[in-house]
Amino acid sequence: MLPDKDGPGVGGGQSFPEDEDPSVSLFRDYLRLRTVHPEPDYDAALRFLDRIAEELELPLKKIEVFPGRVISIMTWEGTNPTLKSILLNSHTDVVPVYQEHWKYDAFSAFKDAEGNIYARGSQDMKCVTIQYIQAVRRLKARGWKPTRTLHLMFVPDEEVGGYKGMETFVKQPEFHKLNIGFALDEGLANPTDAFTVFYGERNPWWITVHCPGSPGHGSRFVENTAAEKLVLICTMLLVNKAVENRTKGKCQLNTSECFTLGDVTTVNMTMVKGGVAYNVIPAEMDVSFDLRIPPTVNLQEFERQIKQWCKEAGEDVTYDFAQKHMNQNITSTDESDPWWNAFSASCKEMNMTLKKEIFPAATDSRFIRAVGIPAIGFSPMNRTPILLHDHNEYLNEQVFLKGISVYERIIPALASVAALPNEA
Repeated sequence: MLPDKDGPGVGGGQSFPEDEDPSVSLFRDYLRLRTVHPEPDYDAALRFLDRIAEELELPLKKIEVFPGRVISIMTWEGTNPTLKSILLNSHTDVVPVYQEHWKYDAFSAFKDAEGNIYARGSQDMKCVTIQYIQAVRRLKARGWKPTRTLHLMFVPDEEVGGYKGMETFVKQPEFHKLNIGFALDEGLANPTDAFTVFYGERNPWWITVHCPGSPGHGSRFVENTAAEKLVLICTMLLVNKAVENRTKGKCQLNTSECFTLGDVTTVNMTMVKGGVAYNVIPAEMDVSFDLRIPPTVNLQEFERQIKQWCKEAGEDVTYDFAQKHMNQNITSTDESDPWWNAFSASCKEMNMTLKKEIFPAATDSRFIRAVGIPAIGFSPMNRTPILLHDHNEYLNEQVFLKGISVYERIIPALASVAALPNEA
C-alpha cells in the first residue's frame, strides 16, 4: 500500500510525485505524523504501525508499560525460535521545533530539488524505523526466512528519557519473553564517507548543588555568602574538567589515538536559582549541571571528588541527583565476537568503513545493555551533517534508500548467527 499522496495530519502539504520511490513516500508519510513532545500524537503512530503490520503480515503486540505509554512489537518468527532473537529498536517520538527557524514546515516532509527531505525526525530516528520496515518487506518479498526470530520494537518516549518506556519495559516479564540476544538501535549521521557505530554510551548525571549562606543587605560586605560558594563550586567543576579534557587533547597530539566527544567527560552548567531582589543577598542559591561521563571513568571515585569539591566550596554545601546512571556495560567490537563479526563482515562486504565510538549523549540502548544484552547504535547515514534536534533537520532520499539496502544485508547476517555455546 502506498501512503496517501497528501500525507496525514498536514493540510496543504507538498504532494508526493507519482514516480517517487514508494519507500521514500512511506518515509515522508511517517514524518508527517506529529509525534512531537510535549503532546505527541501517539494514536497516529499506533494506527500507522497497525497498517504496516497488516501489510507485512506480521503479528503486532501492544504493551502498555506505563499509563499512556504503549510499546508496539512486530515479530517475524524464525525457523529456530529457540535461539536468542534479534531486536530492531526505534522510537516514534520526536523533540519540539522552533518553526520560525525552519525553511519549511517541520512536519510537511518537504523534499527540495536535491532530494533533501526536511522534517523533524528525518535523522532522529524515523528514517531508521522505515528502513527496518522496508528491509523486512524486501526480504519477505524474495522469500527469505530468518533462522533467529526478529522483533521490530517501537517505543514511545526515548526523547524524554525513556523512563516510562524502555527503562520500565526491560524490567517486565514481557520483555524477557522476547529472548533477545542482540539489539540494533539508533546512531548518528557522519559527514564523511564513514559510518559511525556506537558500542557504549556516556552516563548522564544531572546534579543540583545547594549553596546556603549568610543573607544581608546588598550594600554591605557579608562573608560566607551563597554566591561565593556557588562561584567556587562552578570553578571546581567546570575549570577542573576543562583542564582535564585539554590535557587529553594534548596527549592526543603525541599519539595515534583519536579522542571523540564520547571519550571525555563534559560538564555544563544549565540552571541557576536564587535571589529575590537586587538589594538582598540571598540565603541560598542552587546551581545545576549536566555531566556526561564515559564508561572508562571510575564513577565512585568521581563522585568522591564532587563531595570533596562541595566541602571545599564552603560550609553546608550539598548536592543531589535528578538523574544518575551507573551502568558502564559496553558491547564487544572484537572480531572474535559472533554478533560483531556478523555485523561488521556484512558491512565490509558492502565496502563500508566503520568508525567505532562511545555515544556522546543517551539512547534507549543504555537500558538494553544494562540488562546484559549487547547493543549497537547504528544509523546508516554517511555524507550527512549531524542535525538531530537542530533546526532544518533533513536527510537526503538517496542516503535514506541506501540505508534500506544496508539493513537488507545486516539483518540476515545477524539472524543467521549460528547457535552460541549458551544456546546449545
